[in-house]
Order: sequence, then C-alpha cells, then structure tokens
Amino acid sequence: MNEAASSGRLLLDAGLLSPVRAGAAVEAVTSDEAFLRGMLDAEAALARAQARLGLVPSSAAEMITALCEKIEIDVVRLARRARGAGNPVVPLLAELRAADTTVSGFIHRGATSQDIVDTALMLMAARAREVILADLGRTLDALVRLAAEHRQTPMAGRTLGQHAVPVTFGVKAAGWLLLVLETRSALRDARLPAQLGGAAGTLEALGPAELMDVFADELGLARAVQPWHSRRTAVAGLGAALAATAGALGKIATDVVLLAQNEVGEVAEPAAPGRGGSSAMPHKRNPVLSILIRSAASQVPALAQILQSSLVSEHERAAGAWHAEWLPFRECLRLTGGAAETSAELCAGLEVFPERMRANLAVTGELSGGLGASEDLVGRALEEYRRSR
Repeated sequence: MNEAASSGRLLLDAGLLSPVRAGAAVEAVTSDEAFLRGMLDAEAALARAQARLGLVPSSAAEMITALCEKIEIDVVRLARRARGAGNPVVPLLAELRAADTTVSGFIHRGATSQDIVDTALMLMAARAREVILADLGRTLDALVRLAAEHRQTPMAGRTLGQHAVPVTFGVKAAGWLLLVLETRSALRDARLPAQLGGAAGTLEALGPAELMDVFADELGLARAVQPWHSRRTAVAGLGAALAATAGALGKIATDVVLLAQNEVGEVAEPAAPGRGGSSAMPHKRNPVLSILIRSAASQVPALAQILQSSLVSEHERAAGAWHAEWLPFRECLRLTGGAAETSAELCAGLEVFPERMRANLAVTGELSGGLGASEDLVGRALEEYRRSR
C-alpha cells in the first residue's frame, strides 16, 4: 500500500470537487468523524435508556457512556473494516468491547446494526438541520430588507425570456422570500425519528416498546410508533424537503445570474477579494455565489431520488437499498447546507441598481400595466414572514 493510500488524513474528503460546501459550517456536522460520533452517541443512549427501564445496571450504562465519550477510533481503518460486514457498526462494536471488557456484554444489547446506523444518520440530520435553518433565517432577513427597500423600485417583468409588464424589484424579492419561507417550513417539520427494533424489527431481546420512546428522548429525536427498518418515509421525506429547499435557493441564484449579465446589469453579487475572477479573462466578475448555489440545486433532487427509491424495500431489511441511502443522505445535507450558507451571503450583500432597472424598462417603451398592487403584494409577503416567526 502506498503512502497516500495508507494515510487517513490524505484520504479525507475536503470538498475539492464540491466547493459549494467546502468549509461551510454544515461540514463539521456531516463529516465521517461526525457520523462516528453519532454512532457512539446512539450506543451510549441505548445503554442509558435500558438502564432507565432496569434492563441493564446503571453503573454499566455510566461506564458505556464514558467509554463512548473518550474512545479514539481511526475513521479510515474503521471504514475499511466495514467492508467485511457491509456496515461500520460491527467493527465499531469490536473496538468498544475490546476497550472495556467489564461492560462488553451490555454494549449494544439486543440491538442490530441498522438501529445504530439509522439513528446516527438522524442525529447527523438533526444537527445539520439546525445549521441549515439558521442560514435560511439569515437569508430570510436579507430578503425582507430587499423587499421592503425596493417595494417601489420599478423594473421590467420578464416572461418567457422577454419583457412583459412592469413589476417592482420588491415584488421579485418578496417572491424569493415566500419560496424560502415555504421550503424552510417543510424542512423544519420533517420528522427525524430514532431507530430501534432489534434483529427483525420486533424488539426481540431488547425489551418493551417503551424502550423506543426512552431511547428517542435520550437523543432528542422524534419517537417512532414502530421500528422503521424497511419503512423509509422519514428518509424519503427529509430528502424531499432538502430538494425543495435547494431548489428554492437555486431559483434565487438563477434570477441573480440573469440580472447580473453585462447587458442587463440590474444587480451584482457582493464583491470580495479574489471573488469572481477568471483564469483567462481578467475583466470578468463572475457570479460565483449564484453558480455554487445552482450547482447544489442541480444535484440535490437527483440525490433525493435515490432516497425516494428506498421506499421500495423488501421484507424486514433491504439488501443494498438501505446501504445505498447513506452517501446521498449526507450529500443532500451537505449541498443544501452549503447552498443555504452561500445564499445568506449572496442576499445580504446583493447590490441593486434601480437606475439600470429603469433604463432597461424604457427599452421597450411604455409598457401597459400598473404597479398599484405591488406594495400590497410585498406587504402580504412581509406579513406572512412575521406570522412565521
């Protein structure tokens, strides 16, 4: 094995091929290390939940929790060992049990690998969602300001790529605002349940059904009515919400790209040193923030489709379909999170040029259509935002 292959640090994904999420806050909660932390948190929570119901000694649960907090695991080695069992839980358990043989019999008692993987994914999703929602909140604040400031700024409305009737930039920004508001609501409402079912989803060797609720409460996840090993509505639902969110942000970015064209020049992205440069054309100021957002919006729906296909799952545990979820699940979180962070920066610093809007509007002469209702439409969007807070 060569040096590059043997060095874990060299093999970690830094986002070189995915700049929209490279360095974004969402990366910290969706890394391999973060997923490993989720699995360890799930194992510790299971022991604590069982102790609360008298199924394992409290002292053992405390020791397992301490072990899961302090143990150091080589992520690259764990990933390679996961090939043997098809998932990372089996080699992880081997390391945990070897690290403290006094409680090895109480670790993972009655659980199955899917319980831990699914729960860790939901923990990762819950932590990533908080990051994404915060950035969507910043995006909304910026759009509220743009809509209010430009509720009377006239510009050409464009339908089918041509000038239509006059609109205001405030109405356009208010439309963006409602898009983000609606998709944020869907993302916020997506259920993220804990998973606990045992070998075949019947709680065999685990304990009473109440254990599922106690386990979920320990982790701060939603309670499941039944184990959902082959009932993947939670995964598909989250994927759909992330795809809609990325699409909403992509709509804003697409409008900005078109409005920022040299021959239009009605808006410009916020300037920053080195941003928007071209390797071949130094005169260019490319709309790179919008480009990054659009790249995410183009990918997330396709990845979410893989999560939708997981609904077609055989018997009590899928052979391959479940495993196929893991990477697109994480990438949907990462790409949407990167797009949300980038959108907050784009909207907060967007430069608007009312004079250029008026000049472009004049190109097609006196267009019919008044702007009397524009302020009302902006006001309705702003009121909807206020009600959502």
